[in-house]
Amino acid sequence: MNPAQSPAWAALAAQAEKWSSLHLREVFAQDPARAERYVADAAGIELDYSKNRIDNETLALLQQLAVDTGVKARIDAMFAGEKINNTEDRAVLHVALRNRANTPVLVDGHDVMPDVNAVLTRMFAFADKVRSGEWKGRTGRAITDIVNIGIGGSDLGPLMVCEALKPYGHERLSMHFVSNVDGAQIIQTLKKLDPETTLFVIASKTFTTIETLTNANSARAWFLASGASEADIAKHFVAVSTNGPKVSAFGISTDNMFGFWDWVGGRYSLWSAIGLPIALYLGPDNFKALLEGAHAIDQHFRTAPFEKNLPVLMGLIGVWYANFLASPSVVIAPYNQNMHRLPAYLQQLDMESNGKGVRRDGEKVEYKTGPIIWGEPGINGQHAYFQLLHQGTHLIPLDFILALDQADLDPTHHAVLISSCLAQSAALMRGKTADEARAELTKAGVSGEKLEQLVKHKTFEGNRPSNMLVLDALDPKHLGALIALYEHKVFVQGAVWGINSYDQWGVELGKQLASGIQNALKTGSGEDDYDASTQRLIKLARNRLTTKR
Repeated sequence: MNPAQSPAWAALAAQAEKWSSLHLREVFAQDPARAERYVADAAGIELDYSKNRIDNETLALLQQLAVDTGVKARIDAMFAGEKINNTEDRAVLHVALRNRANTPVLVDGHDVMPDVNAVLTRMFAFADKVRSGEWKGRTGRAITDIVNIGIGGSDLGPLMVCEALKPYGHERLSMHFVSNVDGAQIIQTLKKLDPETTLFVIASKTFTTIETLTNANSARAWFLASGASEADIAKHFVAVSTNGPKVSAFGISTDNMFGFWDWVGGRYSLWSAIGLPIALYLGPDNFKALLEGAHAIDQHFRTAPFEKNLPVLMGLIGVWYANFLASPSVVIAPYNQNMHRLPAYLQQLDMESNGKGVRRDGEKVEYKTGPIIWGEPGINGQHAYFQLLHQGTHLIPLDFILALDQADLDPTHHAVLISSCLAQSAALMRGKTADEARAELTKAGVSGEKLEQLVKHKTFEGNRPSNMLVLDALDPKHLGALIALYEHKVFVQGAVWGINSYDQWGVELGKQLASGIQNALKTGSGEDDYDASTQRLIKLARNRLTTKR
């Protein structure tokens, strides 16, 4: 069903009118029990969604909207291996990659689990060799540095996980991630490394991605310039790819090529061989714990009733803000420095999935879809973008993410961190009335005209909504659960909006145009295929590149 045709949609629009005159501070005063009622938990994660502009009626209507749009049927279809990516005729089975129950998962009648397990076994065996020092470089020295060369999902996922779980990393291994085709990144990374003890992981499904291959060839040239031979490449380069001939032509042994499948989307691929850097750095046991945490959320998502289902609740509340309260974006605010790459990871996960203006049936949508996702660690954000959240003119919900325990916890620092997180959540909801500001200023000795002027600046509207996600600990299992929670939240919203969350044709268009422009920069031919502005910029860049050569 087109969601806008659901009776629940019209009723929710009326609900939005009601909430335009309600303030969360008053709502809490009248119903303090909502703090206990609007809480759900699964897999060691608690979701407190009580500081949202919702009540029982709002939630019931949102859940009815999910029923009307067939969210449960879509969930069942995904787990059953049906080809829900209809524009590419593919199944969507990142859930199979972390299926720790090892129950059969069928695609076109074929159980994919033996294939999944075989790749994991090879990954873990290779990781053990590198971590133990059994895997040697060309001069017989153990590997000390690992460079992952990829882009998009082949970079953001492994990078985010390795950063978030640094306390669990191997003490001898240092991780480096190169994604930007700007030569500065690969050059600056290589400057710090010893070619005799460096291992490169080249992550490209087709082994044709221009950004990844450009960086990979630069790494290859750097390695050979150190005195290595072509035969030595096999000891220092491995591939995550499905294109054996191109991998071999590069010099990588196909024995050290780790594959995956077309039902693994790039932004959902860290659970696959794309996660090889994670297995290398954290070790097989921690990688398995990551999978187990995700699997626990998968089972919860598949079986829990909507009113207690974390991904469903988060997804529907997001629909409420995007479609009925005119909120254009969502802030991700993890209160943990190790999770500093999580907002960037979730940007791709959410915006590449649900940044669509066409429904699955080909009809143009008539409502807002994917929100803008942004943020950085909340403690830093308090001294940057939080001013806009408190007193700006946009309604921007937040996801606060807080871990109660972590491997490198310092109790003094952690107490400050927790208090800051909880204070910001409370302040955004409560705000500060003019009377409170006046009393505060009077107590400070301010009076008269100056007092009344400052009152206007020190008044906070409040009524700013947020979720609070509390993890028992930041460890592999809980991080896996958190990532899977957001994956399924995105799924729910895509299902409600009737869009295909698993293609990315907008990305493909940019790639197509880039190929032609690259040729124009080299040869000058094909410029006329572009608009006048792009033609002028091509000429400007070509002239500069010519002088540099």
